[in-house]
Amino acid sequence: MAVSMAAAAGRLRRAIRRSPPWGSPSRRPFSSEPPPAQATIVRDAFLNFFRDRHGHRLVPSASVRPRGDPSLLFVNAGMNQFKPIFLGTVNPRSEMAGFRRVANSQKCVRAGGRHSDLEDVGRDLSHHTFFEMLGNWAFGGEYFKEEACSMAWELLTQVYGIPQDRLWVSYFGGDPKAGLDPDLESRDIWLRLGVPASHVLSFGPQENFWEMGDTGPCGPCTEIHYDLAGRVGAPQLVELWNLVFIQHNREADGSLRPLPQRHVDTGMGLERLVAVLQGARSTYDTDLFSPLLSAIHQITNLVSEDEAAFLASLQRGRRIIDRTLRRLGPSELFPAEVAWSLSLSGNLGLPLDLLELMLEEKGVQLDSAGLARLAQEEAQHGSRQAEPIQEQGLQLNVHALGELQRRGVPPTDDSPKYSYSLRPSGGYEFSTCEAQVLQLYAEDGTAVASVGKGQRCGLLLDKTNFYAEQGGQASDRGYLVRVGQEDVLFPVARAQVCGGFILHEAVAPEGLKVGDQVQLHVDEAWRLGCMEKHTATHLLSWALRQALGPGTEQRGSCLSPEHLRFDVATQAPLTPEQLRAVEGTVQDAVGQDEPVYMEDVALACTARVPGLRSLDEVYPDPVRVVSVGVPVARALDPGSRAALQTSVELCCGTHLLRTGAIGDLVIVAERQLTKGTTRLLAVTGEQAQQAREVGQSLAQEVEAATERLSRGSQDVVAAQRLSKDMGRLIDAVDTAVMPQWQRRELQAALKVLQRRANTAVRKLELGQATQKTQELLQRHSQGPLIVDTVAAESLSVLVKVVRQLCERVPGTSVLLLSPQPLGRVLCACQVTQSATPAFTAEAWALAVCSHMGGKAWGSQVVAQGTGTTADLEAALSTARAYALDQL
Repeated sequence: MAVSMAAAAGRLRRAIRRSPPWGSPSRRPFSSEPPPAQATIVRDAFLNFFRDRHGHRLVPSASVRPRGDPSLLFVNAGMNQFKPIFLGTVNPRSEMAGFRRVANSQKCVRAGGRHSDLEDVGRDLSHHTFFEMLGNWAFGGEYFKEEACSMAWELLTQVYGIPQDRLWVSYFGGDPKAGLDPDLESRDIWLRLGVPASHVLSFGPQENFWEMGDTGPCGPCTEIHYDLAGRVGAPQLVELWNLVFIQHNREADGSLRPLPQRHVDTGMGLERLVAVLQGARSTYDTDLFSPLLSAIHQITNLVSEDEAAFLASLQRGRRIIDRTLRRLGPSELFPAEVAWSLSLSGNLGLPLDLLELMLEEKGVQLDSAGLARLAQEEAQHGSRQAEPIQEQGLQLNVHALGELQRRGVPPTDDSPKYSYSLRPSGGYEFSTCEAQVLQLYAEDGTAVASVGKGQRCGLLLDKTNFYAEQGGQASDRGYLVRVGQEDVLFPVARAQVCGGFILHEAVAPEGLKVGDQVQLHVDEAWRLGCMEKHTATHLLSWALRQALGPGTEQRGSCLSPEHLRFDVATQAPLTPEQLRAVEGTVQDAVGQDEPVYMEDVALACTARVPGLRSLDEVYPDPVRVVSVGVPVARALDPGSRAALQTSVELCCGTHLLRTGAIGDLVIVAERQLTKGTTRLLAVTGEQAQQAREVGQSLAQEVEAATERLSRGSQDVVAAQRLSKDMGRLIDAVDTAVMPQWQRRELQAALKVLQRRANTAVRKLELGQATQKTQELLQRHSQGPLIVDTVAAESLSVLVKVVRQLCERVPGTSVLLLSPQPLGRVLCACQVTQSATPAFTAEAWALAVCSHMGGKAWGSQVVAQGTGTTADLEAALSTARAYALDQL
């Protein structure tokens, strides 16, 4: 019997760890009466239960963006906002200091950090990255395990009416490595409440010891699980409520220290509870989600074009995976190059996590190391896009070009690169292009008739829809397939213009020969990013002329999907007001969602058009004109002067069809490139919005620091902390991706604040040093030597005390030690000039600090250092003995 019970317990533990999918054929409501409660009623019942029956205070949900807590990316639990209470750092004058019993429903995001549910979303129907957590708290020992468990059991079984035999509980089974005993108290509480012993299971720290992050409050927990099977077959358990007993703090060195007070912290997912009470097959089938999903379906009747395109890509990806697997040996890894070409970062558009799931289903492992290498190369290539130095890649030399001209090969027709349109849904549709391989080139530039598997090569086609790198715009990338064999992708890394010919740089997964018919597909996300940045570049150029004057000249630009770089001729650095005005002008054009007109016209028609922008380079004839908001014919009419009122430029690049897709533009960096030339770096869209949010957050921090400084402080430690916070804030403002105009303003404000903070610290330190000097003079009579201990918060204060002693008692050499927490000791000394060079402060401090296992630095006259010791008297004896020997 004991063996069978142990085996059953083992199976149940595995059932809990597996956290099965929510949906189950046996899922059903508890009874047909009454009807399932609505989610709002479920939430209200929870809050009212703790407020009305158990005297809890209801508090609102905190923002999901943590305020003043750099250890968290997002608020991931209801307890986050109460962390100051757990750590004992809450301001005693704040409202939070009076919290004893609290309940709320907290919005949580678990998409990163220690508690990330991102990998579980989609694998089952009970995990979400964004959800509501119902919770109740007891602070400072207001109540603990007995009351917390009793309240939870009462709510679930009596208020919500969940059958007791559908509930299971787990408790902390201890951790010998950490010196933690089993939580038998929680086990016994559940047994007294009537939970059968067979429904009470113990687990280790991974399941039943809760920690908010790598450091911070933590403690054992007991969890309540719900049986999805409902007595039909083996139990299928899913966690419903977690009761955490905060007793410890995880220190930076990994150790656990008991907190001065104990707290209760519980959390129950509203979505799971509602699914249980509504008998739903998944949390998505509850009234929390079904109205949202229905509205989305009606408004976006979805997006079916994109869905069809994705399914087509998925089908092609499956064919490529199956074809690749047939070539692999039994233990070979799935090639990283193939995975990359299928992924969003590559060409076909399949997310890597979906690709890994598809391979996992087939029992095949992905070459993760090779994939990481390719990702790193991609990141390095992206970072180089912001620099003027470009990779050479494959090139057609003068001999190769001469041979093509001798054979009468016409220049590549690249007009299909402009073949794209706006769908009714607002997305862009990019046409494919069928072409013939006219010539192949080996990696060394030699013309060849064919290339083999795995060979890097150059392809010359009769036409292409790829944008070749020119005019500051990065090259398109994508892939091509042979007509009739669409499941073999030839990744195209770039396209370059060589004497009118477009050379495509590709890697051949299989053989390719001259004369083959191919179909070209551009990487749509990459192309769209370039289009956004190029249209934004034109608007930025126009806005700079508006702010700096019509004679403002562009000196160059470089753009990729990640960012755009713009060089402009200026007499002086742009002021914050000018930078802000430039952004405002661009925002106006973006907000109006103006149409972008593009048309090829005779070069002669562009001559002498007021306001028309062109660079100092040779343009083809006909030339492409890009005009924002005004049709090209009207913009080129000399009588309309329209080109003076908007952006009109000669440009061969690819552009948006409407300006609204830019979203926003923020200039995030600005520097003098050479005298008279300023380089601007800008981001658009979501990156721009994030930059504005970062800037706003830092501005609020500067405002808070200003307020702290204005209140003043009589405490040296607080003043020093404020000065250090100023320094960290200066570093953050200097390096953050934020609006440059705002950076300049905050830098100027922080410079003043830092100066004021340092002045305040110096005054307080001098006052403290004077007081401590007076105390020491009362203990020491006139003499050649003073060696003693003194309480000091920093080396700076200690050095000031030493200096004042030497000034008050000329001819005296002084060494002072100041004990600090955890056995650390500060040391400062000064040697009278008459005793040097035989006796030096640096050697004296080194002798004492070495005795304490530390280090020292300084000069012959003044020195300082640190060490660690529990025996201060021995250190003082060493200091006296060394000095007397030298004197």
